[in-house]
This record gives sequence, C-alpha cells and structure tokens, in this order.
Amino acid sequence: MQRFFLFFVLILLVGACHHPRNTVVRMETDFGVIRLRLYDETPIHRDNFVKLVREGYYKGMLFHRVIHNFMIQAGDPSSKGARFGMLLGDKDNGYTLEAEIRPDYYHKRGALAAARESDEVNPERKSSGSHFYIVQGKVFSEQTLAQEVERVNNKRYTALFNRLKKQREGEIAKYQLVNDYENLMRVNEELSEATRRQFEDVKLKLSDEQRQVYSSIGGAPHLDGEYTVFGEVIEGLDVVDRIAALKVDENYRPERDAVILDVVIE
Repeated sequence: MQRFFLFFVLILLVGACHHPRNTVVRMETDFGVIRLRLYDETPIHRDNFVKLVREGYYKGMLFHRVIHNFMIQAGDPSSKGARFGMLLGDKDNGYTLEAEIRPDYYHKRGALAAARESDEVNPERKSSGSHFYIVQGKVFSEQTLAQEVERVNNKRYTALFNRLKKQREGEIAKYQLVNDYENLMRVNEELSEATRRQFEDVKLKLSDEQRQVYSSIGGAPHLDGEYTVFGEVIEGLDVVDRIAALKVDENYRPERDAVILDVVIE
C-alpha cells in the first residue's frame, strides 16, 4: 500500500513537471521587458511555447511584422540577423498545432495569440508552430464597435459563401457551359441556404464582458473566434506600444529592428 502511494505521488510530480501550471514567461527585448502568462486551458500552445523558450528558439529573433493599433508579430527563424529590407514572415519551425480557440479567451489589448495561414488553405485553423503575436489594438466606442461587428460578419458571411461555392465549382462550370440558368439558380439558392445555416458557427458574437473590455482597454475583436489566444501580457504593455509605434516599410517590417534578446521561464 505504501509503495502504491509513493508511486502515485511520483506520477503526480512527473505530470506537474511536464505540464507547468500558471507559467510566466519573461521576454527581454531591446525596448524593455514583456512578461507573459500562458493559459493552462490551452495546453498544446502553452507546452509548445515553453518547449521553444527552453530551446532558446526565440533568442535573437525580430518582431518582423508590426501594425500600429493592431499587433506585433514574431516567430520567423530567418529574422535572426536579417538584413534591412529583407522580406520576412514566410519561415517557421515546420509544424502546426491543433486549434484551441476558446470563447473566454479573446483579443483584448495584451492578448498573446498564435498566427496561422488563412482559412482557404487551413480550414481547421491550425496554428503556426512558432509564429505568435501580441495585441496592441485600439479602443472602440459603442457605435464603432457595433460597426466593426457588422463589418466583420459581412466579411465572414461572404467568405463562407465563396468557400462553399468553390466546393461546387465543377458543377457550376458544367451548367454555365450549356447556359443552364435553371440549375444555376438552384445551386445558388442551395449555397445561400447552406451559408445561412453554417454562418452561426463563424458569426462574431460579443459577450457583455467583451464589449466592456473593447470599449475600455481595447483590442482587436475582428480576430475573435478565428485564432488561438493562449496567454496575455501581465507586465510591459508600454514596451508593446513602443514597438508598435515604430515606422515600418510596405511589408510592415520595422525600419529599426525590434529584437528579442532572450526569453526565459520564470
């Protein structure tokens, strides 16, 4: 019985070591320190980020894509020592992560999230294995937030319709070839009905909490439900602001490098 108890305790300790709880990451940049808390509820992304940090993967990388009032992004290994003007963002560590998109973790100011390829080539919304971004965002009034939600939902509805239409492009081309307008109308009606049914799954719907946050501290609500948020800044938002304010070229690469000097688990 005693041996069984000791074995059980050992299993718990091993599990605790393998899956760190309430993990805090210290990211030192040449603009200052950013401290990030990783969410335990997104364990795939948390453990992957911890692994890369322990390997020193991000040390020396640049924030290669910066958009003021939106976000700062890093994760391209080719950015280490990259010459000025070099196009960055196409390289990563060669694998993706299963999406862990949760409605309770959204794109408020300071959110840490995983970048990914678009729905057209990545309908499962799998995350890049290395690219991440930190949201700077902006503050919305009640009116501008309502307008943003409407804009996003119009865009998502159209994208969904076009994606469903692409799945039937062979059938549509066949009817177009013989000017079969009756069947073309039928297919269009079926696509419209399918879009209406499936739209509820992708529609942007903000909770009262999200509305309050976006109208006070700000964020980037148009990304909600589309990307995995797996942590948040707990110190250093002023550093994010300084990096986000950098002058950039036409590809949003800062004209003055913003370097990740080191990243450690606290």
